[in-house]
Amino acid sequence: MKGVVACAAYGDGTRLGEVPFESCGTAVPPEADFVWIGLHEPEPAALKVLQQQFGLHPLAIEDAERAHQRPKLDIYGESIFVVLRTVRLVDGIPEYGETHVFVGKGYVISVRHGASSSYAEVRGKLESKPEMLRLGESAALHAIIDFVTDNFFPVIDDIQNELTEIETHVLDETLDRKSIERLYHLRRQLLGMRGTVLPLLEVSNRLSRLDLPMMAPELRPYFGDVHDHVQRVAEAITDLRDAAAAAFEAEILLANTRQNDVVRQLAAWAAILAVPTAIAGIYGMNFEHMPELRWAYGYPMVLAGIVAACGFLYWRFRRSGWL
Repeated sequence: MKGVVACAAYGDGTRLGEVPFESCGTAVPPEADFVWIGLHEPEPAALKVLQQQFGLHPLAIEDAERAHQRPKLDIYGESIFVVLRTVRLVDGIPEYGETHVFVGKGYVISVRHGASSSYAEVRGKLESKPEMLRLGESAALHAIIDFVTDNFFPVIDDIQNELTEIETHVLDETLDRKSIERLYHLRRQLLGMRGTVLPLLEVSNRLSRLDLPMMAPELRPYFGDVHDHVQRVAEAITDLRDAAAAAFEAEILLANTRQNDVVRQLAAWAAILAVPTAIAGIYGMNFEHMPELRWAYGYPMVLAGIVAACGFLYWRFRRSGWL
């Protein structure tokens, strides 16, 4: 059936083999502890089969069909429904997807939507640890959540590297339009990631305290460790948002400072040029009785006065840091 990636039975810490999807709730070996079914953007008919085989709650099935859910944990009797937001880098840009996980006695069902890495790696790692796999359904749930959480760290590192590169240029030179746009997009990415990670804090915290038949008590410390990882991601996002805001504000302040420097320089030169302009304006009024006009040393004295006044103003402006 379209969208079915894997459907296998597990027992006593080992993989027992594939199970027919259409009868995955009944055609399982007697020694099996649970079946792990993986779907990727399945058609509604596949979810209907699972609902019939395992008695999944209609509201959970509806959420799994629609996707676009916030991270959450719903409890339906002795089964749980977990929504996770996933992230991965595609050409340096984080893209988001979703994973919906149904967990009950005897089954684990993972449904992937959008940008999400395959869970074949998760299965392989868990199958290589029989002592963990013996803990049952909650071990598979932990492996999925731990994998989803760890995938945030490469995205965090990539954003941090970009911010570091931008920060090194903030104090050295004026950021160009491309760098400012990139800084703005990084802040938007961090804001979107924050909205994804914060609800996951509540989910991981509840899982570390949940008391249901399929939740092995031995795994509580492991879910607590996942909660710590989510906290680290949330703190890193907060730190990066603060760093991006600081870089943005520093660029604005430096731009204002550079603008003020230019304004002071223009004002200083305008004041210097005002001296010869004023003097030339006085002697350009063409009055008949102006004593200096008939004085033999009038012209050189006026020029000397202009040079002296301009030189004095230049010295004062240089001393005050305006030039």
